[in-house]
Amino acid sequence: MLKPFLFLVCLLPLALLAWQGFTGHLSANPISDITNETGIWTLRFIVITLAITPLRQITKLHALIKFRRMIGLFAFFYGSLHFTTYLWLDQFFDWQSILRDIPKRPFILVGFTSFILMIPLAVTSTKKMIRRLGGKKWNVLHRLVYATAIGGVIHYYWLVKADTGRPITYGIILVVLFAFRVWKLVPSRLARRQFELSTRTSLANRTIETIPTRNDATSAE
Repeated sequence: MLKPFLFLVCLLPLALLAWQGFTGHLSANPISDITNETGIWTLRFIVITLAITPLRQITKLHALIKFRRMIGLFAFFYGSLHFTTYLWLDQFFDWQSILRDIPKRPFILVGFTSFILMIPLAVTSTKKMIRRLGGKKWNVLHRLVYATAIGGVIHYYWLVKADTGRPITYGIILVVLFAFRVWKLVPSRLARRQFELSTRTSLANRTIETIPTRNDATSAE
């Protein structure tokens, strides 16, 4: 029951935006409103996706992992709306104008790059793709979400120019999430290496014990 409810909750920002458009409650520049809102919600869903693992480890609510894929796909969904709004409603698929626009506004290039990095994450989010890639390769590939999140914050920061409070807030949240992951990762890797070293040492000792010494060989004769 929780997944359908969460699905509807994730659609609420889009429903609210559509309602504001139909009732005339958007600003004098509705295209800008749509672009900004879809972009902000893309970043929010990326941050929520990254926050699920730390929350699961802190709260011991392991069921949270079931919702990570859905929230990540909603991040891609709102990112697609954000990108499509720029291409269609803002630029009318005028590729020459877009190419001229990128050098003038570098935040577009950063945003475009971040969106491109989200595509392989969305494509490989199914259980079938996880099995095909293998867990290790899949985990390495999905680390692209970190680059996407950083690019999203930079894109947002360069976009707003003066009012940088909100993108800085998202940036601080990302720093905290990254720091938590590093804090949890380093001890686990040290423990794993120590375990591997002790295992190798134990195997080496057993091997030495099984090798007959010269005295043993003489006595055997």
